[in-house]
Amino acid sequence: MSATQGTAASEGILGAVGPAGNGQVVQPPVLGGPEETDYYLLGELLTDEQQQLRHKVREFMDREIIPVINPYWERAEFPHALVPKLAELGIAGFQIPGYGCPGMSNVTAGIVIMELARGDLSMSTFMGVHSALAMTSVALLGSEEQKQRFLPAMARMEKIGAFGLTEPAHGTDVVKLQTTARRDGDSYVLNGYKRWIGNATFADYVITWARGDDGHVGGYVVEKGTPGFDPQVTTGKTALRCVQNAQISLKDVRVPAENKLENCHTFRDTEKVLLASRYCVAWESIGAAIAGYETALAYAKERKQFGMPLAAFQLIQNRLARMLADITSMVCMQFRLAQMMDEGKYSMPQVALAKMHYTERARAILSDARDMLGGNGIILDYHVARHLCDIEAIDTYEGTDSVQALIVGRDITGYNAFVPVTPSQSH
Repeated sequence: MSATQGTAASEGILGAVGPAGNGQVVQPPVLGGPEETDYYLLGELLTDEQQQLRHKVREFMDREIIPVINPYWERAEFPHALVPKLAELGIAGFQIPGYGCPGMSNVTAGIVIMELARGDLSMSTFMGVHSALAMTSVALLGSEEQKQRFLPAMARMEKIGAFGLTEPAHGTDVVKLQTTARRDGDSYVLNGYKRWIGNATFADYVITWARGDDGHVGGYVVEKGTPGFDPQVTTGKTALRCVQNAQISLKDVRVPAENKLENCHTFRDTEKVLLASRYCVAWESIGAAIAGYETALAYAKERKQFGMPLAAFQLIQNRLARMLADITSMVCMQFRLAQMMDEGKYSMPQVALAKMHYTERARAILSDARDMLGGNGIILDYHVARHLCDIEAIDTYEGTDSVQALIVGRDITGYNAFVPVTPSQSH
């Protein structure tokens, strides 16, 4: 434990909570180190550089994010003041090589995302939207000129990106998106609506997906302040409250022709970006699960009932052991997937299997952690409540667990079960 963590442990991250039933003051526990969850010593497979980066991101989240994020979450406010500090980590762009991006391996990017999510899912989602969706769209589908024009400033986080794909009527079936892009001279004119677009209320570049005159889907970089582009923040959320999701109205939005992603020709090109992002989201689920387990373990060791620490009770030990088993299996599985992606031996169903499994287990782990903390589990001081609410959004975006299951099911059976069969078709 670092000196900073030690001070937090003695003073309490948000100050002392009132006396417990046994007269002792219970502090919000400081989250443990990687050794708390690395039961199979996977850290030993990491290079020194990867280990140093992991500790750097973890310490940053413990020092800069965790102590201040709860009030932002409660107010449903994005912490803009933290963006320059995030930029100093030099991680924006994750796996993208060149243009000021770190060019991480998939293994390295994974452990970075996991540590971001362990600290806070809103901030990891913000970074995911910016890096794994917006920047990756440009990196995978943009021309060399477009990469040079957009990516360096985004890598420095001087310009923030968003990804406008989902529509009010098209989520799972977004391939049927209705937003249009009509060529008009040296511009494209966009019309339509988008929904659930993270970062869109303040983003400098919103990668907006629309159907062109040829009927195919293309990506268009809509720059901040473009007339007719109207993002309205979505209020009343119970998950990822810091993330500024927006419903966007596009009314005759004129985008320069040079802002159309040159190498995006069909929706299959868009799926390349979604695969990369879905991989990142899978790591987020693991990070959230680790946060729940570490807090539950720390709490069980310090909280006493009937004269004994909770950790001494059989029911608690059984729960902790099963949490650790789930986390260990997820990390082992994801580490192998990361290796396969680095080797180019992967498919969308393999990534879907990971996202499906991890979000389901993370929800269960966080629910158990909340229950183990009793009443303290529903207040933000202990962070579990925030993670438990936020994991609901992680389970939904980039495809729900049911959608992921159908992607895997189609792959292993050869039958497409996405579109229901009507009674007339069954005869």
